[in-house]
Amino acid sequence: MASAVRASAAIVDLTSRPALAGYELLSLAAASGAAASAVMFARGADRIETLGWAGSEAPDLSLRQPPDDCVTFALGPERDREISVVVRPRNQQSARTTLLALQRLVINGLTLHRAALAESEKSAIWPEPLPEQQLGLVCVAESMLELLRVTRRVAASHITVLVTGETGTGKELLARAIHNCSPRAKKPFIPFNCTAVPREMLDSQLFGYKRGAFTGALDNFPGVIRGAAGGTLFLDEIGEIGMDVQPKLLRFLESSDVHPLGESAPVNVDVRIVAATNANLDKMVAQGKFRDDLYYRLNVVKLTIPPLRERREEIPLLLDHFLERSMKENSKSGIRIGETAAEFLLLYDWPGNVRELANEVRRAVALAESGAVLMPEHLSAKLAASRRTVPVGQRPPAPTELLVRRDQPLTAAVEHVERALIQDALRIHGNVEDAARALGLSRKGLYLKRQRLRIDDD
Repeated sequence: MASAVRASAAIVDLTSRPALAGYELLSLAAASGAAASAVMFARGADRIETLGWAGSEAPDLSLRQPPDDCVTFALGPERDREISVVVRPRNQQSARTTLLALQRLVINGLTLHRAALAESEKSAIWPEPLPEQQLGLVCVAESMLELLRVTRRVAASHITVLVTGETGTGKELLARAIHNCSPRAKKPFIPFNCTAVPREMLDSQLFGYKRGAFTGALDNFPGVIRGAAGGTLFLDEIGEIGMDVQPKLLRFLESSDVHPLGESAPVNVDVRIVAATNANLDKMVAQGKFRDDLYYRLNVVKLTIPPLRERREEIPLLLDHFLERSMKENSKSGIRIGETAAEFLLLYDWPGNVRELANEVRRAVALAESGAVLMPEHLSAKLAASRRTVPVGQRPPAPTELLVRRDQPLTAAVEHVERALIQDALRIHGNVEDAARALGLSRKGLYLKRQRLRIDDD
C-alpha cells in the first residue's frame, strides 16, 4: 500500500516528464495485479518505439494498435514523440476498475500540469502586478507591505475599518484601496471630512433632510450616507464629530438605518464605513469625548499607517514617483534630484509625512526649468535649514564623545582614552566582570590596565 501511494504521487509529480511517468505507471500497474501485460510506446512521425513493458517476459507488441478491451494512458509529447502506456487488464472486473481509476489519476495530473504551465506562460507575458501596485500605492517597507497584505484580506469583507495614522500618511489612499479591492468597487466611493462642515450642520450633511425640515431646507437632500449607497463611505477625522451626532452614527452602524431630518421613518441603506483619524480615540473615550460603544463599532479592524520617518527606505521610491508626476503636471522633462538634495530629503523628519514630501517635490519642480538638477538651494527654507551643521570645535562634546588633543605624544593620548573608557564602564556596570565584558577584555586584562593606570576600585 505504501509503495502504491508513493508511485501514485510520483506519477502526478512527473507528468511534465512523460517517459518517467510511464515507467512509474508500468511499475504500479504490475504491482496492483490488475495488468496482464503493459507496454509503453513512443509514437513518432514514422515509427513506433517500445520504451518498456511489464507483466510479461517480452513486450506484447499487439498492443501497438490497442484492442477495445485495453486501457490506454496518453502521457503527452516528449522530443517529438507521443508517449503512451497501453495496459491489457486481467480477466477480472476489479482489474479493469483499478486501471480506470488509475487512468483518472493520470488525467487529473496532466490537467494540473497544463494549468500550471499556462499560468507560468501567462505570468511571463503579463506579469501579475504586485499587491502594492494592485492597490495603487508606492511602498517597499516591510511594515507597509504587511499592512497591504492585511488590507487585501479585509477588503473582501464588508466589515467596518478604522484607519489611524499621523496627518499626511495616506489614510484616504488606503481607504480607496480597500474600496477598489472590495466587491463594492463598481459602486461609489464617497470621501467626507467631518471637519469640513460646521458641527451644527454635520447631522443634516450625513443623514440628509426633508424639504422644510428647518429654515433654509428648500429641497430634499439625501445626505452623504445615502449618496454612497452600495459603495463605501470614507469618514475622515471621525474623532471630531460631536457627541450629539455620535448616537445616530452608532445606530446606523448597528442597523444600517438612516433617519433624515423631517422624515417620519428611517431608511435602510447598504453602505460600508471606513473611518479615519489622527487623534487618540482611546484617550478621547477615557476623557468622555467619544462614545465607547461607537468606538468599538468603528474599531472592528484597525489599520495603522506608520509615519514616513519610520519607513525612510521608501523615500527614494516616493521621490521618483512624485518627480515623475510633477513633471507631467507642469509639462516639464529631464528634471532630476542631485545627490546633496537627496540627502537632505532622506534625512528630514517629515512631520507632514508623505503629503509634505509630495508638496516639496511639486514646489521644486514648478520653480525649476526642464533639465535642471535640484540642489539644496531649490528646497524650501525649513527643509534646507534642517541640515545645517556646526563644526566640531564650536560645540560641546556629547556625553558619549571624547575630545583628544592632537598636539601630545601618542602614549599620552592612548592613556587618556583608556582611562576615560574604563572609568565609564565601571560606573555604568557597577562591577568588574560586566565592565570587562563591555570593554572586550578579560577580568585579568582589566585588572592589569587599572593597575597600570592607577584607577582605584571606587
